[in-house]
Amino acid sequence: MTERVIIVGAGHNGLVCAAYLAAKGHPVTVLEAAAEVGGAAATREFAPGFKVSACAHLLYLLDPGIARELELSEHGLKYAAEDLDTVALAADGDHLTLSRGGAAGAGISAAEQSALGAYRERMGRFAALLGRLHRRAPPRIAAGGHRDWLGIARLALDLRLLGRKRMREFLRIAGINIYDVLRENFEHPLLQGALALDAVLGNQLGPRSNNSVLNALHRASGAVNGKAGALALPVGGIGAVAAALAASATARGVEIRTASEVARILVEDGCVGGVELASGERLDATLVVSNADPRTTLFGLVGARNLDAGFARRVQHLRMRGHAAKLHLALDGLPEFTGLDPARLGARLVVAPDLEYLERAFDHSKYRRFSPEPALEITLPSVSDPSLAPSGKHVLSAVAQYAPYHVDGGWDGQREAFAERVMAVLEQYAPGIGGRVVARELLTPVDIEREFRIEGGHWHHGEFVLDQALMLRPFPGAAQYAMPLPGLYLCGAGCHPGGGVMGHAGRNAADTLLRDLKR
Repeated sequence: MTERVIIVGAGHNGLVCAAYLAAKGHPVTVLEAAAEVGGAAATREFAPGFKVSACAHLLYLLDPGIARELELSEHGLKYAAEDLDTVALAADGDHLTLSRGGAAGAGISAAEQSALGAYRERMGRFAALLGRLHRRAPPRIAAGGHRDWLGIARLALDLRLLGRKRMREFLRIAGINIYDVLRENFEHPLLQGALALDAVLGNQLGPRSNNSVLNALHRASGAVNGKAGALALPVGGIGAVAAALAASATARGVEIRTASEVARILVEDGCVGGVELASGERLDATLVVSNADPRTTLFGLVGARNLDAGFARRVQHLRMRGHAAKLHLALDGLPEFTGLDPARLGARLVVAPDLEYLERAFDHSKYRRFSPEPALEITLPSVSDPSLAPSGKHVLSAVAQYAPYHVDGGWDGQREAFAERVMAVLEQYAPGIGGRVVARELLTPVDIEREFRIEGGHWHHGEFVLDQALMLRPFPGAAQYAMPLPGLYLCGAGCHPGGGVMGHAGRNAADTLLRDLKR
C-alpha cells in the first residue's frame, strides 16, 4: 500500500513535488495557509482592477522538462510575451537595448557588440553546466554511498567536457566578483551596469562582492520554450504558473487545501507523525514534505528541541535576510520614458547606469540603510497582458535592489520614505510618472516575510553563495532533501538548486522520497 504524503505549502515547488508523487500512486494532501496557491509566485490584486505578480515578476528558470511532463500548457499556462529584450535606461534618453541578437543604441561600438557575443557564448556554456546540475540531487561530500560517488564523478565529467581552457576559466571566475569580469570584457558603462544587475538582484551582494558571478550564471541557467536565458511574462502573471501546476496536480489526484495553516509538524518517537493545523485539526502521516523555508520548517514547525544540537546550530547560521523590495504602481495610462519608443515599453527596463552606481547603492545597505538611489528592474506587464489592468490603464512592477531586511528605525517608519526614493529614481527616467499613479504598494523584505511566511523576507529562502549552494544548500547534513528527522523532507527554494520559479527542488525532493521508500 502506498503511503500518504502531506506537503506543507502550495508554492510552485510544493505543487511540483505533489504532482510527481501522486503520479507514482501516493495519496498527497497539500496544505496552504493562504487563500490561494502560489506562495510568493502568485498574482494578486493590489488595487481594484489592478493585478500584478506579487514577488517574482519574470519567468526565466521554469524547467522545460517539468513543464512538458506536467502538461502545463494543457492546464492553462500561456505566455503574453517571450524572450523579452532588456533596455538599460539612460537619463538622457540614449538607451541601450540588449536582445538575443546583440546590443544597439547608446553609441555602442562594433567591438563591444562582438565582445558581448563572445561573453554570452562563454557564460552561456557555464550557465548550461549549472542547469544540468539543477536536475540532480547534490552528492554528499563525506560518508556518501555509491550514488554520491557517481554524482561527484558526473560533476567532474561535466567540468571536463567544457574543455581545458573553458574549464579553467569557469573555475577562475565562478566564485569571484562580476565587477572584475565585466571590466575585463567591456568598457560601455550601460552594458556593464545591465549585466551586473543580473549578478546582484535579490541578494546581499554588490558588483565587487565575491559570488556575484555565480548569481549571474544561476539567473542565466534556465530556458523558455527552448531559448536559453529568455525572459517571459505568463498570461495572468506569475500566478498562472502556480494555477497550471495546481491543475496538473489535481488531475493526478492531489488534494489541495487552501486556508489551512500548518501550526506544527508532529514528532512521535523521534519520527514524523503528521501535522497539526492552526485550527487544531490533526492529520496523521509518516511522510511530510515542507515547501517552507528551512528555518521556518525546522525551528517554527518542528521545533529545535526535536533536532540534534549541532544540526540546530547550522539552521541558526543560515544567511537568509532579504535585500530587495517590490514596488507596484496602478497607472491611469502609459508612462512616457525619455527617449524610449512606446513600442519598447513591454520590454524589461533596468536602472543600473554603471558599475559604480550599483556599488554605491550597495554601500548604504551595509550600514542598515536603504539606498537613496536604488537599482531597479521594471516591467509594465499590462502592455503585453491587458487582463492585468482596467481598459486603458496599466500596472508597473519594479524590483528595487538594496532595501535590506534591517534598517535603522524599522521598515514601518521607513517604508514611505523608501517608496518616495524609488519614485524619485523613476521620475529621472519617466518624468511625470508620479502624476499617473492612482494606487501604490511597496513590499519591503519585512512585508514579504509577513505576507508570504518567508523568514527574513528573502524570496530565494536564503542567500545563493558558494557556501550555501549545491551540496552545501541549505547546509551540510540537509542538502539531499531528506532531513535527519525520519519522514521529513524539504522541497523549497532553500534547497538545491535555489531560488527562482523553476520546480527542480520539488521534483528532486519527490525523486529522493520515492527512492528512500524503495530501500
